[in-house]
Amino acid sequence: MTKFQMINVEGQAVEEVELLDEIFNVEVNEHAVYLVVKNILANKRQGTQSAKTRAEVRGGGRKPWRQKGTGRARHGSIRSPIWSGGGIAFAPKPRDYSYTTPKKVRRLALKSVLTSKVQDGELVVVDKIDMQAPKTKEFAGYLKAMGVNKKALVVTEDNKNVLLSARNIPGVATGSVDSLNVYDLLKYDVLILTKDALDKVQEVYK
Repeated sequence: MTKFQMINVEGQAVEEVELLDEIFNVEVNEHAVYLVVKNILANKRQGTQSAKTRAEVRGGGRKPWRQKGTGRARHGSIRSPIWSGGGIAFAPKPRDYSYTTPKKVRRLALKSVLTSKVQDGELVVVDKIDMQAPKTKEFAGYLKAMGVNKKALVVTEDNKNVLLSARNIPGVATGSVDSLNVYDLLKYDVLILTKDALDKVQEVYK
């Protein structure tokens, strides 16, 4: 167990919480992180790119000129890839780029990134973010009080008001423990976890 200082939304120290070493203090495996990020980006690809081959381009059925005697190079179709307006050689076609990475590798990568957040001082644990109504200015004030002036990912237990308050702040995103992933953790400089979210992370990934 590692002791970690928890604060409130006003930036004041409240109490110390315990971080499980098997989640927040593991040996960082950069290759596992690379594999998972590569997988996430591949799964995001639409795969809708398409172009026509010479068999699909309209026209070009007749030989443009006779084989011999014209002094010009021989051609069989004006839809050959070497002709302007012709087909594309090895044309790209719609395909599915998605694949899966083993669960153990995904977990190792997530734990590696969480460990890096702790080691680099980029983890903030707040006791709770209790918003009675969606107010962007109020939420921005909380971030300033907590000393967060970089791109931040705020992970809470489902709180609609927090989600609505944060969505108009540039560089700030919100999420739940269920949606936590390596790509988002790397994309944002600071990870803000509420106490409830921290407890769930440690319950799910221990």
